[in-house]
Amino acid sequence: MKTDLPFCKNLLLAVALLSGLGATAQKLLPKTETMNSLVLANAYFMNKWPDAGKTIITNKERPSHIWTRAVYYEGLMALYSINPDKQFYDYAVQWAEKHQWGLNGGPKTRSADNQCAGQTYIDLYLIDKKEERIKELKASVDAMVAGDKKDDWSWVDALQMAMPVFTHLGVLYKDTAYFRKMYDLYAFTKYHHGGNGLYDPATHLWWRDKDFVFPAYKEPNGEGCYWSRGNGWVLAALVRTLQLLPETDPHYTEYLQDYKDMCMALVPLQRPDGFWNVSLKDPGDFGGKELTGTSLFTYGFAWGINKGVLTKKQFLPVITKAWNALVKDCVHPDGKLGYVQGTGKEPKESQPVSYDGKPDFEDFGLGCFLLAGTEIYKLK
Repeated sequence: MKTDLPFCKNLLLAVALLSGLGATAQKLLPKTETMNSLVLANAYFMNKWPDAGKTIITNKERPSHIWTRAVYYEGLMALYSINPDKQFYDYAVQWAEKHQWGLNGGPKTRSADNQCAGQTYIDLYLIDKKEERIKELKASVDAMVAGDKKDDWSWVDALQMAMPVFTHLGVLYKDTAYFRKMYDLYAFTKYHHGGNGLYDPATHLWWRDKDFVFPAYKEPNGEGCYWSRGNGWVLAALVRTLQLLPETDPHYTEYLQDYKDMCMALVPLQRPDGFWNVSLKDPGDFGGKELTGTSLFTYGFAWGINKGVLTKKQFLPVITKAWNALVKDCVHPDGKLGYVQGTGKEPKESQPVSYDGKPDFEDFGLGCFLLAGTEIYKLK
């Protein structure tokens, strides 16, 4: 039997094109389903932690205003901004009041992790301007602004924990000294920590800290270790800074370019199922679905579309695939979230990550999910 080779080739090409169209023609979940998922996941957590001041006990006992819980409240306040349910506000106020609007480590702390709670304190202050709400936070940051030390942020998570605080205080008090100090700290992390900085200009990605700078540290496949959530923290930091920082700031353009470069670098690293691996350049090193990094990237991309600095044509299919996967694959019927990598600083930490697995801290994963979903909900 004679085979028509041109016909067969055209048929195969058509099938391939149709398959590709099917893969990219996925529609974003309806807004109602997005909101329902956010409310469900949040209700699960609030019901589990009715006392917002209760200490967190894992391998040891910790106060509940550490960074993990602070990231959750970032997400809760984002949810409140699109769904002003009084119980959300009351829950955040209860948390802050249980800690007397203070920071873990007190007013003299320089730790970005400890200052993270201040993001929510400021949000609550803007609703009800009682000075007690930001007094200790301001004292902590003011001490840093007044000094010359600028090497505090030696791990990239710190950028997300503290940069929005510096930016918000600068806007609130109309004082550019906060912006200048923030850039000094950011620039030291980017250009100096670990020798030549934690930012890799070749890949437009970040190493988590000095221990992972390439080529001193390599993944099993020989690539650098670019941890998903670590890069997610940076992207979120840039988003939360850019949405507040005046465009007249001399470093606004650099922050924006770093943000855009990261977004472009992350797109081709997305998995076919919508997630990103915990090791961005080595899918064989604990590869699999993971919520926190994927949520933070989704948050960053969706904000870029909403702000008009990223194109819908390029990034909407990316966040559609990611958000649909997060909701369908991670949200349990009762609102618990699966595929959350617990605390750590690299791909091997808190493994294995699974649908039914329980991370050491459930709060910050939910915060990442709420940030992503809130920005997705805002899409026009």
